[in-house]
Amino acid sequence: MKPFDESLSKEVVIIDWCPDKSLEIPIYKQIVEYIKCKVINGDWVLNSRLPSQRKLAELFKVNRSTIVMAMDELCSYGILQGSSGGGTRVASNTWSLFVSNNTPDWGEYIDSGIFKANKPIIQTINKLEYDDNYIRLGTGELSPKLLPSHIMKEIFSRLPEKLTSLNYLEPLGLFDLRKIICDRLKLKGINVSPSCVLITSGSLQAIHLLSVCVLKKGSTVYTENLSYIQSLKVFQSAGINLCGIPMDKEGIEYFKIPIKNNNARSALLYTIPTFHNPTGNIMSEERREKLYSYCKKNMIPIIEDDVYGELWFDEVPPKPLKAIDNNGMIIYLGSISKSLAPGFRIGWLVGPESVVQKLGDAKMQMDYGASSIAQYVMFELLSSGLYDKYLSKVRIQLKKRRNLMISILEKEFKDIATWTVPKGGFYIWITFNNRINTEKLFQKAVENKLLINPGSIYGCSNKHSLRLSYAYADEEDIIKGIELLSSLINEEK
Repeated sequence: MKPFDESLSKEVVIIDWCPDKSLEIPIYKQIVEYIKCKVINGDWVLNSRLPSQRKLAELFKVNRSTIVMAMDELCSYGILQGSSGGGTRVASNTWSLFVSNNTPDWGEYIDSGIFKANKPIIQTINKLEYDDNYIRLGTGELSPKLLPSHIMKEIFSRLPEKLTSLNYLEPLGLFDLRKIICDRLKLKGINVSPSCVLITSGSLQAIHLLSVCVLKKGSTVYTENLSYIQSLKVFQSAGINLCGIPMDKEGIEYFKIPIKNNNARSALLYTIPTFHNPTGNIMSEERREKLYSYCKKNMIPIIEDDVYGELWFDEVPPKPLKAIDNNGMIIYLGSISKSLAPGFRIGWLVGPESVVQKLGDAKMQMDYGASSIAQYVMFELLSSGLYDKYLSKVRIQLKKRRNLMISILEKEFKDIATWTVPKGGFYIWITFNNRINTEKLFQKAVENKLLINPGSIYGCSNKHSLRLSYAYADEEDIIKGIELLSSLINEEK
């Protein structure tokens, strides 16, 4: 898999093939045929950029002279074109038209689509996370080793008796699941009926639904200046602007949210008050009350993302903002993607009945509802009490991993960085004192089979911070990964 290279634009093509040196066909001819096929089939669109010749030689595992021969031949066909300082690009669709006059220029369609591409670093992370050769110190999901396989086997053994069909469920989701979610929310001070709950395919789908169904194009979403949502393009793809608001140890500095007369129709706040992603901070109870009062006074609706809320270690965090909502101005998001398994893709959105009904209708147009099996499994987990037993154990394991990571950080980075010990969730936000460029550190880490998340992808204005996760890597890899990170930093000194 090609490591991230800052010199390459997001338009660079993906190469996942190597020539077969055992064949009688010359190596450079194999490369020519490979690239010809990519262009002819429309996989590489007009103006797509190829990596440098040095990088191509590395990817194809050949000498640079072989690459030069292949490039010369392809340029002579008119398939590729090299320019001074601009690299080598797919020149035109002339060759494609010669071979087949039915091949569309997919580049035009791609560029005109509403979805914005992820940042190159995020694209690289998304690709390499599936390579088992990498130590993953940035991954925001639980280790597969923490999945309660014995519990899941028991739950799945019960399903045949419960499943009368695998047809679509009602628009808002399985009623029994929504009801038991309401019962659990009461324990957090949130009193709602099942008609105010929408089952979604994870909390990310809920955010997408809100961005396309509730907000107008050109609206503004206020969020913490460091935020998970800054690493995504969900709101931007819907034509919505993100505006970062500074935060301190207490949480978002609500008093710095701009006041506008039309906030109720053109702006809202997205926040993760409990075990914030990426900093791991907890918004204090006092700050929550003041934030709610401020937003209520200025008619700024709130999206509260609480996907980490149940992953506390020593003490239960303050009640959600939704618990003090007395006029329906807060949309509350929950999920099991973080606490159990991201592959289930089950989350829930809680809000005013009118909003939930509208979003439920829109969701039916998208996918006809979240997976029926996943909903039945989730209901069985919650109703049986097995989920809560599992949560108690996973909290212990996460705390153990957190303590290990903190101890290694103290050993390796005590004199060169600062961080706060999280009280729950997945993350430690670390900032280096000596202005280490974490984007360049990311590049070096990738080359050494280590994945980290530089702070810049979360909207961090400086490039000297990164988010570490203790949730995915096992204990051995946590030690190995941080020691490797330390050695890479020392090489730069």
